[in-house]
Amino acid sequence: MIRVKYEKGLLKPLEPVELEEGKEYKVIIEEDIDELIKKYRGVLGKSSVEEFLELEEEAEIQ
Repeated sequence: MIRVKYEKGLLKPLEPVELEEGKEYKVIIEEDIDELIKKYRGVLGKSSVEEFLELEEEAEIQ
């Protein structure tokens, strides 16, 4: 897994990567769960990370 930041239309690695120049790679985009938790902390009242992950899982199913 490589953490990246999206800026001005480009994904920029937050750490050095060893990739072959010119080779194509498949990328899966996932939002950082820690950032989501910070963003929504307190919205659902007091809850644990496990409870938040369960709610997220339920939302994805629906």
